[in-house]
Amino acid sequence: MTRRVLITGSEGFTGRYVAAALQDKGWQVIRTGIKAQPGCEDYICADLCSPNDVAKLVRDARPDAVIHLAAIAFVAHGDPSAFYQINVVATRHLLAALEDSQHKPTSIVLASSANIYGNQTAGTLSETTTPNPANDYAVSKLAMEYMAKLWMDRLPITITRPFNYTGVGQNPFFLVPKIVQHCREKQATIELGNLNVGRDFSDVRDVAAVYATLAEHPMAGEVLNICSGQCHQLNDVVAMAQSISQHTLKVQVDQSLVRDNEVKELRGDITKLAQLMGDQPRHDLSSTLQWMLSDQ
Repeated sequence: MTRRVLITGSEGFTGRYVAAALQDKGWQVIRTGIKAQPGCEDYICADLCSPNDVAKLVRDARPDAVIHLAAIAFVAHGDPSAFYQINVVATRHLLAALEDSQHKPTSIVLASSANIYGNQTAGTLSETTTPNPANDYAVSKLAMEYMAKLWMDRLPITITRPFNYTGVGQNPFFLVPKIVQHCREKQATIELGNLNVGRDFSDVRDVAAVYATLAEHPMAGEVLNICSGQCHQLNDVVAMAQSISQHTLKVQVDQSLVRDNEVKELRGDITKLAQLMGDQPRHDLSSTLQWMLSDQ
């Protein structure tokens, strides 16, 4: 029988790549979102904030695995209450419906965020690092994690904490696609925050591969960093993009984007991820930037 996977947030940046990765592995992908898509096969329109919608979604989808990506991910989103409605309440509706389902999935993956670690803990962050969330987005994700633990003795839940990742199709609100867009459009200047900080960046295709692997090899009850384990200074990211595009940008520091007491370097501990993924090759940041800059 064909394995069925339900992906929430399937129409978002990450969801499209996860869907493709699972289809490559032979899964039948059931996509869901809040906007109707008439005529789209294997798409179910549902409002995850409605428990009735979610219960019907789970009954109709009958998933063997669930990848829950639906969330508000832009930290500067203007409505703080929306973080909690989507990131916490909607997730609770989903877990309740899955528990009540007669067709139990063998893997449920919930996307949290490395933002839960905060910006006050420097160095390499493992899954056991004490959380220190610094904004409503991060607090909502940590609340989702604690809420999900209420079901971990009854459902095969894995929680992922992705660090920064990027790729073709990401909104230019985010740092790397903003830099790429400015280089592709040959703009003269770009406004950025503190360039003298280092962050962990992954390629969205590698992130999608992790989710696809977890659908088949769940780590029930575990928390997993999704990261590269490498730290790149933001000024080096700009220099790399300029070298690839052969375009020079004048960088202007926008003080409103500079955080007080910002940690100089943050990277994820890749130990558990490496055990899951083995020797599977990953894209380095240079190849990711080349891909993004060459996309037309």
